[in-house]
Amino acid sequence: MRAGSVLPRDLGDRMEQWASRGDGPKIVAIGGGTGTSTILEGLKAHTPNLTAIVTMFDSGGSTGLLRREYGLPPFGDLRRCLLALGEVSEETASIRAALEYRFAGSSSLNGHSVGNLFMAALTSLSDDLEQCVEQLSRILRVRGNVLPVTLGHADLCAELADGRILHGEADIDQRAAPLPRIERVFLDGQVQANPRALHAIRDADAIVIGPGDLYTSILPVFLVDGMAEALTASPATRIFVCNLMTKRGETDGFRASDFVREFERYAGGARLDWAIVNTAIPRESIQAAYDEEGATVVEPDIERVGWSVNGVFSTSLATRDLPVRHDPGALAEAVIRIVRTGRVQRHRSPPTARVATG
Repeated sequence: MRAGSVLPRDLGDRMEQWASRGDGPKIVAIGGGTGTSTILEGLKAHTPNLTAIVTMFDSGGSTGLLRREYGLPPFGDLRRCLLALGEVSEETASIRAALEYRFAGSSSLNGHSVGNLFMAALTSLSDDLEQCVEQLSRILRVRGNVLPVTLGHADLCAELADGRILHGEADIDQRAAPLPRIERVFLDGQVQANPRALHAIRDADAIVIGPGDLYTSILPVFLVDGMAEALTASPATRIFVCNLMTKRGETDGFRASDFVREFERYAGGARLDWAIVNTAIPRESIQAAYDEEGATVVEPDIERVGWSVNGVFSTSLATRDLPVRHDPGALAEAVIRIVRTGRVQRHRSPPTARVATG
């Protein structure tokens, strides 16, 4: 470990609070897609006090069809997080399998997820997305909370380096070549943060941002009015999880420090306390498969990350098979170690981040 010191209040006071509650730290996970569900899957073994704040700008696949045909909110990322936090038992096995079932794209049901259709029905009956989420939480015996980042409606847009504007998350995520870089992402309308999400951030012991698609899952959350400000004001330990692989057309050539730097562009005055960086290198056969997608391993340039973040936790986090994902157990262990350490501060000017290894 290099220069840096623990802020005693973060560690001492919070450990005392957890002991008095008899449970564990209050952790908020922010993002969407498989990244957020992966970290929730790992963390639920350590604490029941979990809240997922989920992006609401997906416009592809089954979710996109329901948005276009019925004007419904996107359910996909909410569903994944509910399943991640739900009880895994014989009693819930059948409903879990049914909710994860997807019809063939060539059928009249056009690739719809049963879970999305079920949530569409619940939302239509009550005209209340949060009530739908609460009902499905009870069915799945969820421990924790899953919250949409906003109850408003807006679409994600991107301005490319060649001046073009792409409208809709699916168009950004699935655009064909040529692929000029993304200059910025923005929403086509102003939407307010869900008050329950803001409360969860204020009340958290730790906030974990990522992993996930940077421009379509992570950054859009902080385009919602009130989210960047809430993160800035929060006394929680703020942790950023760097991605394992780059994504063609979005983060080509990005190193770990580039993910941190780009996040800070959208986070207002919020400063990260820690970054978690993967150091595992995939086998040649794994990398060969990603070569076809134009993706590469994110370089763990830890010293440069330390210019922005006071604490850097580097360890092997990747699964060994395709597709490469964060290992839920290893990632959760890294987060819990950081949460128990708390915020750190510098003794000198950057780059002198406190560095920990798993």
